[in-house]
Amino acid sequence: MSQERLMTVLLGPHVSEKGTVLAEKNNQVVFRVRTDADKAEIRKAVELMFEVKVEGVQVVNVHGKNKRFGRKKGKRSNWKKAYVRLAEGQNIDFLGAE
Repeated sequence: MSQERLMTVLLGPHVSEKGTVLAEKNNQVVFRVRTDADKAEIRKAVELMFEVKVEGVQVVNVHGKNKRFGRKKGKRSNWKKAYVRLAEGQNIDFLGAE
């Protein structure tokens, strides 16, 4: 896998109440990732970008909701999120505050 590809795998953190609970309880971080990324790519991308050790990756395909805009029907895009479990003692700080 090229480094350019790995730099585009992670689209950003997915901040939610469930993600916050998992971060405190299981040392997991939730990311929004490319729909064509696999677990090995996600693991390498996190280790490359944040310089941490990854224990495991779980991936979920999230289906977009059907929405209506007045009379017109529409659909939100499907997307993928990854639950990344960090090794003991590892931490990712998104805000940069110590």
